[in-house]
Amino acid sequence: MLHFLETGNSIDWSNPAIWLVIVVIILIIFFASCLKVVPQAEAYIIERFGAYQQTWSVGLHLKWPFIERIALRVLLKEQVVDFPPQPVITKDNVTMQIDTVVYFQITDPKLFAYGVQNPMMAIENLTATTLRNIIGDLELDATLTSREIINGKMRVSLDEATDPWGIKVNRVELKNIMPPNAIRDAMEKQMKAERERRETILIAEGEKKSTILVAEGKKQSAILEAEAEKEAAILRAEAKKEATIREAEGQAEAILRVQKANADGLRFLNEASPSDSVLRLKSLEAFAKAADGKSTKIIIPSEIQGIAGLASGVVEAAKKTEE
Repeated sequence: MLHFLETGNSIDWSNPAIWLVIVVIILIIFFASCLKVVPQAEAYIIERFGAYQQTWSVGLHLKWPFIERIALRVLLKEQVVDFPPQPVITKDNVTMQIDTVVYFQITDPKLFAYGVQNPMMAIENLTATTLRNIIGDLELDATLTSREIINGKMRVSLDEATDPWGIKVNRVELKNIMPPNAIRDAMEKQMKAERERRETILIAEGEKKSTILVAEGKKQSAILEAEAEKEAAILRAEAKKEATIREAEGQAEAILRVQKANADGLRFLNEASPSDSVLRLKSLEAFAKAADGKSTKIIIPSEIQGIAGLASGVVEAAKKTEE
């Protein structure tokens, strides 16, 4: 056939070979159109005569011509849908706009194909109604500070509702929470007042700590001064005590020396000019020596009666000398 085209000659349609080539080409094209390759992370829904037949997974597949068709190509990757802001009313009657982001994944292509008409619109409407129900039970302050709680409740509700559609909701996030302008102005004023209050508290606490530290320093200084004065007084008392003791000892030693000198002087006087008492004492000593001798006869003087008086006088004189 190419030879005929190159030479410019007309095709002889009466030649059976030409018709055979044409039929073979048509059959190849037709057979190739029946071969389908399903790529990764996709699934094909196959219908036969309008009824569900099977779900093709990744790989090469062959369908019957004319009686089977690919009804739907399903993406199995996780998908993200950003829904526009929805008006919601809080428990304390504040209207605000909230937009959400839903992360979902198709787990059952058959249920996704036949479970609900227009699944994306269904998920959007379900997200809006669920969000209104949750925000309706919360006040404005709780709504602004409870994002994690709202996200968790919405994910659970959407996952349960979309399970018959072959969709699994993995995550729901509140993207923006937009209160009215008047509420935002009031919140900014409240935030400014709160910051000023915290600043005042921090300044007061700093002054308080500074005053406490100064007072503790004065207290510690007074304690140290008192301890120093106490130790100085103790040292002065001990020095005075030591001086008094030394003075008393000196006086006592002086008295003893005077008494000794007096006793020595008295003894000297007695020896130089003995008194009657001394003479009597000497007589008594001589009598004792005589008694200790070998004499068998002892003559006792007539003044023996005064010996007792003499002894008592000697004792008194000795005591006075010791004092």
